Amino acid sequence: MLESMMISLILTSMLLLALPIISKKYEAKITKVIKTSFLLSLFPTMLAMKYQTQNINIDLYTINTGMTNMTMTLMINKYSTLFLPTALFVTWSIMEFSTWYMTNEPTKKFQKHLLIFLISMLTLATAGSFMQLLTGWEGVGILSFMLINWWSTRTNANAAALQAIIYNRIGDIGLILVMVALLSTLGTWDIMSTLTLNTKDTLITLGLIMAAIGKSAQFFMHMWLPAAMEGPTPVSSLLHSSTMVVAGIYMLAQMHPMMSTKYLTTICLGLGTLTSIYSALCAIAQNDIKKIIAFSTSSQLGLMMIAIGINKPDLAMFHMITHATFKSTLFLCSGSIIHNMQNEQDIRKMNCTKNTLPTTTTMMTINGMALAGTPFLSGFYSKDMIIETMMNANINAWALMATLLSTTMTSIYTMRMIFYTTKKFFCYKPVITQQESNPQQTLPLIRLTLAAMTIGTMLMPTMLNTTNLLTTYMKMTPTMTIVAGTYMTTEMTMKLQNTTTSWKFISHLAFFKLLHRTLPLKMLKFSQKHSTQLTDLMWLENMGPTTIDLFNTTASNIISTQKGQIKKYLTVLLIATTILLLMQLTLTL
Repeated sequence: MLESMMISLILTSMLLLALPIISKKYEAKITKVIKTSFLLSLFPTMLAMKYQTQNINIDLYTINTGMTNMTMTLMINKYSTLFLPTALFVTWSIMEFSTWYMTNEPTKKFQKHLLIFLISMLTLATAGSFMQLLTGWEGVGILSFMLINWWSTRTNANAAALQAIIYNRIGDIGLILVMVALLSTLGTWDIMSTLTLNTKDTLITLGLIMAAIGKSAQFFMHMWLPAAMEGPTPVSSLLHSSTMVVAGIYMLAQMHPMMSTKYLTTICLGLGTLTSIYSALCAIAQNDIKKIIAFSTSSQLGLMMIAIGINKPDLAMFHMITHATFKSTLFLCSGSIIHNMQNEQDIRKMNCTKNTLPTTTTMMTINGMALAGTPFLSGFYSKDMIIETMMNANINAWALMATLLSTTMTSIYTMRMIFYTTKKFFCYKPVITQQESNPQQTLPLIRLTLAAMTIGTMLMPTMLNTTNLLTTYMKMTPTMTIVAGTYMTTEMTMKLQNTTTSWKFISHLAFFKLLHRTLPLKMLKFSQKHSTQLTDLMWLENMGPTTIDLFNTTASNIISTQKGQIKKYLTVLLIATTILLLMQLTLTL
């Protein structure tokens, strides 16, 4: 009975999302439709949390491809039921905010793109087969390309959209490799069957990790994430909170039974650690408010990958859900400030907003504190549990120390961003007017902030699966990182106002410049040298005119008797005349 009720409510909430796409009657009611879907999805989530529901598969329809029967299946488990209302709640708030933010844009078209983006992610989240997973996977990739490139007349937006789609295509190779390997070994793409058979093929697992690296912007594949800030702020908010970038981590959490090999989980641990500490370091050196938050997303994704690496996918999902609330709010707050500052994104030029935009600044401060891990906010519970589990597990000490260092740097760049935007003096032109008179601007921020304050406490009993064996001092370690980070922020704020030479490599997005500037320039110069100097001047010229000239000169020097002396000319003439006379006499006789 409970299972049928859950299935009905989830199917109803998902089918409602298709109404604005099918019928023009609901185009202007997209926000209300998503709100209704969110309210419906809360009931199956509460039932799943209370009764600890296991995997439920609903076969929708079957396609006979000749090689195998491909069944479209809806998979309902703890992860999908938790993710569904989170994505709907965040999207509902972003949709409402976008009606104010995108006033001068075709709002209906923009919101429809966001809705299809959401549907693609929910298709991925509830996929019961790898074919459905690939459909949602490609759907969020294509929609991200379209939304990042929304202002298509801007060159930077074009480049950022291409960058995002190309990096994700690299990750897609891993997912396609997984599907080919599964079809050749097991003959099925059904996820439940794959997990039940407890497949531990290293090739399949490496394919899953490769797909997650590209989609979730892990180290050395992260460059597209800060570049994606060229899109509208509502796009950045949805992209970084509950769609696209979390897809890779979500897939690894769902497929975690296939990753029981210690070497593969060690890869995830090392990769997550490098991503977390490097992205946090980059965020400290940035002055663009959206890029600070973007690098923060990459750092938190690294923390989720660490949770996968220590065999705790529940904690990865827990942090993903709490992260979605405060990260989406931070982006919307930055959009509110940018919109009121005439598109100014430099935090050094947007001071004193606590007086002109009090609601936005308050919400940004609370969510920034949640991101830093301030006690009793949602980020504290999820980050604290990951760090405590690392302390309680047999892992390399460098991974733990690097994670603690990245957590400290999270406090540094978050507090730095808040300090710069809320200082007492003005640094911009007085003609800029700032206001918060529209409820569509403030209500989504307040709603998401309330969720960021409470969702950690609500979900902690469900996600708490670690034994508390830590001392008081070890329990205080995550909190001490916040205190240390806040203190360091006050010391470093003035020093980092003007980026010095020592920070130049990081402030220029480091590997972005290496891969997208230095490497293409080196290849261009090498190609030019190869085509002009090596090919034309050396190969073609030496084989052609130079070789012919050398051959003629050498041959002339070897066989020529022309020395310029008159006696040799007369001697040759005499010999030739004698030979001719002898030939004539011979013929006459």
